[in-house]
Amino acid sequence: MSETNDVNDAIKHFPRLRARTLRFGCGAPRSAQTVGDGSRALFLRSDGPEDLVTALWLSWFDESGEHHETKLADPRELLGATADSEDVPAEEKARRERAREGGTGIVGYSADDDGNRIVFTINGRLFLTDIDWNDETGAPEPHTRELAGEWLDEDPAMYTPVLNPRIAPDGEHVLYTTGSYLMLVDIGGELGDRITAVYGVSVEDEDGNPAENTWKIGLAEFVAGEEMDRYDGFWWAPDSQHVLFESFDTADEPTWYISDPADPEKPDAGRRYPRALTRNADVYLTVITLAFDENDRYAGITGNADVDWDREAYEYVAAVNWRRGHDPLVLVQNRRQTRDQVLEVAVAADGAALGATRVLEEHANEQWIDLVHGTPAYTPDGRLVCSLNDMATDTNRLTMDGRPFTPAGWNVRTVLAVTDEDVLAVVQRAPEIAPEVPDAWADAAATESVFGDHDARSFDVVSIDYNGTITPVTTDPGQWTASRGERGIVVSGRDMRSARAQMRHILGEQSATIASTAAEPGFTPNVTFTRLGEHQLYTAIIAPSPESPYAHAEKLPVLMKPYGGPGFQQVIASQSFYWEGQWWADQGFLVVTADGRGTTGRGPAWDREIFEDMKDVTLADQIEAVNALPEAVARLNADAESRAAQPAAGDQADAENHPPALRATSRQREAIPMPDLDKVCMIGWSYGGFLSALAVLDAPNVFKAACAGAPPTDWTLYDTHYTERYLGLDPDVYYRNGIVQDAPKLERPLMLIHGFADDNVTIAHSLRLSQALMAAGRPHTFLPLTGITHMTNDETVAENLLTLQRDFLRDALA
Repeated sequence: MSETNDVNDAIKHFPRLRARTLRFGCGAPRSAQTVGDGSRALFLRSDGPEDLVTALWLSWFDESGEHHETKLADPRELLGATADSEDVPAEEKARRERAREGGTGIVGYSADDDGNRIVFTINGRLFLTDIDWNDETGAPEPHTRELAGEWLDEDPAMYTPVLNPRIAPDGEHVLYTTGSYLMLVDIGGELGDRITAVYGVSVEDEDGNPAENTWKIGLAEFVAGEEMDRYDGFWWAPDSQHVLFESFDTADEPTWYISDPADPEKPDAGRRYPRALTRNADVYLTVITLAFDENDRYAGITGNADVDWDREAYEYVAAVNWRRGHDPLVLVQNRRQTRDQVLEVAVAADGAALGATRVLEEHANEQWIDLVHGTPAYTPDGRLVCSLNDMATDTNRLTMDGRPFTPAGWNVRTVLAVTDEDVLAVVQRAPEIAPEVPDAWADAAATESVFGDHDARSFDVVSIDYNGTITPVTTDPGQWTASRGERGIVVSGRDMRSARAQMRHILGEQSATIASTAAEPGFTPNVTFTRLGEHQLYTAIIAPSPESPYAHAEKLPVLMKPYGGPGFQQVIASQSFYWEGQWWADQGFLVVTADGRGTTGRGPAWDREIFEDMKDVTLADQIEAVNALPEAVARLNADAESRAAQPAAGDQADAENHPPALRATSRQREAIPMPDLDKVCMIGWSYGGFLSALAVLDAPNVFKAACAGAPPTDWTLYDTHYTERYLGLDPDVYYRNGIVQDAPKLERPLMLIHGFADDNVTIAHSLRLSQALMAAGRPHTFLPLTGITHMTNDETVAENLLTLQRDFLRDALA
């Protein structure tokens, strides 16, 4: 088969393969965590490119420096055939939906400080892996067993579901929650395992009978998981003697019902949902001191206190960080997210009452304060590292005891590790503010092997010392993260060079690639990066692949494929962001993704351009990108023609004379087809769906058709923490930013797509818009998806969604 047929065949089968492989994630290593001194690392990986069942693995170096990978626990060996037909508790399904977790088997784990004991759940059962090390070979010998299985079977109403298990740092006990009780498991050895309920919440009516229990314990409330990326609801102390836990009451939140109209006998599922401008869950923190007997078995609670802070003024618990040698840090925010406090909670402090707090720092921003994961944090020697939206330098920075130390122009996205010498962080550089780059990046940029540049498109891992000196850990632009120990580090992520997710374990001079069996799409996206318009929008233009019948078209319709909303980017130095765009390009479109104002990576002022005005600003930026396209494509084609004419200068001249921001990943010098601005359409999901519907409603002179997937159409129906951050608390602002009232304006073809099981952006959003369109007599297409949540992992649905949208847009533009 010719290369052309290979690529065209890969494009044809892409939709189904993408769904079947969980977006090409099956078989790829992920969720790495260094343990011990960093010479070992735990990670998850399934056995093949279409295997959804994830196993637990260990990456390790022997004394000679040779690298090994050892499977520690395989769900199929532990559960047999039932591992492939997963049945997990409803609460765990909800957590996975919040975390966008699509795999099965072992999808999370908790390790003790030594990394020799790991706990996890499979199908709602609790398992423990013990690692012994062979004295002769130096190899790990894992032993996995179900933990306290007889207790779970004896009284499942009391001891299940097993949610979010966490092993104590000393490896002797496991804590999990059922949602109503915190359960402590003694890992018994010869004495046998034992489970004890250490704390619980329950509700009774006036007659003493069980009533609706709106209280939960040991879980993160909805907005914490969905919007703060905080999935834990309890935390072990480093000394394994204390526990800090959350409890919350949802009684004041509105009750929403998710139904399955395809099964009318199935009752509605009611749940509490904190919609904007209504009440949040009432969140409490409690700290307890645990006692253990001579056999290290649980003997009771010797200390118990609620954490004391101004809960009325600061209702969000945004982050908890508990470091050895220090009391825990808690970050709390006010409802508008314009003020926060960093609290130290008294646990082992001399002279302070258990649970008492002292305010270490306070921060304010008149629009909102960003959360930076990994902060606040203590250094081992007790200095305080916090994040700062520094409006004066237009940079998201870090501070040490209140003093900014990270350089201007280096926007910190995540803090990965804090030592006495440095901070390991994920950053995005703003070249306009920080034009100089480290030597390692400059040297790499001089070669043709680098794709893209270290700017807002690149999530780079760097070490930053407290004098502001930056030492890169990653070299190629990409989407990177890391886990670091004292001696070793694991770096993982994606870039434009490789189709597969990458993971490397580095120990001193030794470096090993952790194997991946993930599928590849079979084509390389034909992407050209550029910047468009007055706002210099970071933009990716995806042209038909050289093998496509549309490759030599002079002009093509334009498909705008925008970002996922404020706080999210789509123009990133990673191939995976452009595979679907390439499929669309090979259907006969010039695909354009432009990151407008409100996206991250360009500093806090850029992020806040959309404050109280998401609707008009984000649409204006998409229109700006469309209008700037013809001139940009003409310039890019002229540049490519000029480079191709350079005699024998070759790729080195390309690298030296033309910035990587303008180089295409396919390395092709074929002309990009010119955009047909008479045929511009838009597709998107979630906020991208909102923007797509908005485009045809409010700018029909620019956008001729749109497909809107799971669009938030009425912002009062979305959750508090996300929506109020951008729109505040004024109902008039919500009305002004909604699109239901724009329904009478529709004069272009619009397809609405929504899953009935979506508990994030509920189908009520699309139904309300559809109802308004019907009332206004505006024809439109509605595609309801039975059983589909905000994620669309069903392979048949995923494939048909793309083809149905393609056919709809082709008909609309014809």
